[in-house]
Amino acid sequence: MHKRLTKKQRFLNACGRVPVDMTPIWIMRQAGRFMSAYRRKRQAHSFIEMCKEPEIAAEVTLLPVQRLDVDAAILFADILLPLEGMGVGFSFTNHDGPVIHNPIRTANQVNRLIISQPEDSLGYVLSAIKLVKRELGSDTPLIGFSGAPFTLASYLIEGGHSQNYLITKMMMLKTPHVWDALMSKLSKIILLYLGAQIKAGADVVQLFDSWAGCLSPYDYAKYVMPYNKTILTGLKKYKAPVINFATDNAGLLELMGESGGDVIGVDWRISLDSAWKRIGYKKAIQGNLDPAVLFGPASEIKKHVRAIIEMTAGHNGHIFNLGHGVLPTTPESNVKALVDIVHELSER
Repeated sequence: MHKRLTKKQRFLNACGRVPVDMTPIWIMRQAGRFMSAYRRKRQAHSFIEMCKEPEIAAEVTLLPVQRLDVDAAILFADILLPLEGMGVGFSFTNHDGPVIHNPIRTANQVNRLIISQPEDSLGYVLSAIKLVKRELGSDTPLIGFSGAPFTLASYLIEGGHSQNYLITKMMMLKTPHVWDALMSKLSKIILLYLGAQIKAGADVVQLFDSWAGCLSPYDYAKYVMPYNKTILTGLKKYKAPVINFATDNAGLLELMGESGGDVIGVDWRISLDSAWKRIGYKKAIQGNLDPAVLFGPASEIKKHVRAIIEMTAGHNGHIFNLGHGVLPTTPESNVKALVDIVHELSER
């Protein structure tokens, strides 16, 4: 048996492909609607109020650490928050998700976007990080995050969620100079934002490219990868591990590995061992349980977890996670069972 590590040691070791005492686990959207304590808090406050009040954001960030025994906290925030400092108005609806008030589709609109300092426009996020770190102490790591340029661009251009990202792809293909100007500005904002999160105390950061899976490998390589690479290369000076994640990314794995990051996040549409082989074992890997498995009985969850853990045999550097965010109606007890099962089956 390995010497028992703190959660922070365990998580950072896994990011660096160093042996661990058991596989660390955290869960995307772990501070969310599946938790009864979150739902109670949400009844009293709007979503954006919860994001912008550091004390509330910190409290929600800490809930999964306290209740689920996950190996890392992830900051409670939203990927759209940096857009406000750029001069973009948006709101959150109960049914349709975020809505951009004036979608960005012309060169003049892109030119008017502001590159603000995160300390000025996102100070409430950095304050929440400091509050969380004070509570976590030195034993549990905190993950900061940002949306990636393509994902933020797709929201800006489409005006919200999209089925096919057609308006976004039209800008890429028909007005590449406008696309480059928009992606360049977003890249600068994201690099500043993630750097500020690390300076405020985040131990690890994740770049969420939630919608990049809609792209062909050719378009990803030409229109997205250079900007992600700029961010991931720029973050190296902060000496904090970076997780590079996209959903539906089975067609993009080699390109994501080439883009950078210490850990590549993988969704459930590909087996973990196949994904790791394609990415290369010089990168750590994160994933990749189908979120729907958490609606099954504990015995079935255990079978799926065992299958994933067995795929990592002989290689250091696995962080267990779902292939995307935990679904809102997931039984909280099943999420706790997942954490316990991962620790039990992976203990060295």
